Parts: sequence; C-alpha cells; structure tokens
Amino acid sequence: MSQGFFIQLAASGAAIALLIALAAWAKIARPVDPLNEARARALLAEEFPGRTLDAVWVAQDGAGALAKSGALALVVCRLGDGFVARQIPWAQALQASFRDGRLSVDLADVAAPRAVIALPAWPPKELAA
Repeated sequence: MSQGFFIQLAASGAAIALLIALAAWAKIARPVDPLNEARARALLAEEFPGRTLDAVWVAQDGAGALAKSGALALVVCRLGDGFVARQIPWAQALQASFRDGRLSVDLADVAAPRAVIALPAWPPKELAA
C-alpha cells in the first residue's frame, strides 16, 4: 500500500468525523416536543392566519391536535420530525373513526394521508351538532 492511500484514508476518516460532529452539533433529527394547547394554537395561527378557533382538542400523547373553526376542522399531526397542518370539513372530522382512544382522520392527501390523534372521547358532546 502506498503513502497516498493512507493519506486518502486519513482524510476520508477526518471528513466523516467532521460530518458526524456537525450533525450532533446541529441536532439534526432531534425529537419533537409534544404539543400542548398553547403550542397547538400557535401552530394553527401560523398555518391558518385569520381563522378563529372555536375549540381545540390536543392529543393525550402530544402527537397532534384538532380544532374547530366555523365549518372547518383544522388538524395538526406529527409527520417525521415536525408537524403538518391540514383543513377538512367539520362533518368529515365528526365522522372519523374512533377506536381504542384513537381518532383516525382521513386527510385525503398524498403527503399526509391520515392523522391519528389520541383523545379520550369523540365526537365532543358540546359540538357534535
């Protein structure tokens, strides 16, 4: 083996170590903090400016939220290392399947096809009509 091979091997090793250090320093792919009501409202306000929220339900595990805004349901759910927000008709949210404490909302979107939100009960009695 030549001296050039060892120099290239050392340079490659140093470059890999530098990339690992950069990823650790930048905290790439860090876990997302769970949602609470204040953070859910802030995300919804950012994604849907000008919409007034009638009510917000945050998932028990903090992985999503659902809000009523007039005739629309605004859905926030975890996807990858962040959250996505979608809007659907309120009637569609009321008809979503609820089993074992999990509301499964069909978003009809290729990028985020379904939102699963852990709630104690669904639909809410005060807004079901």
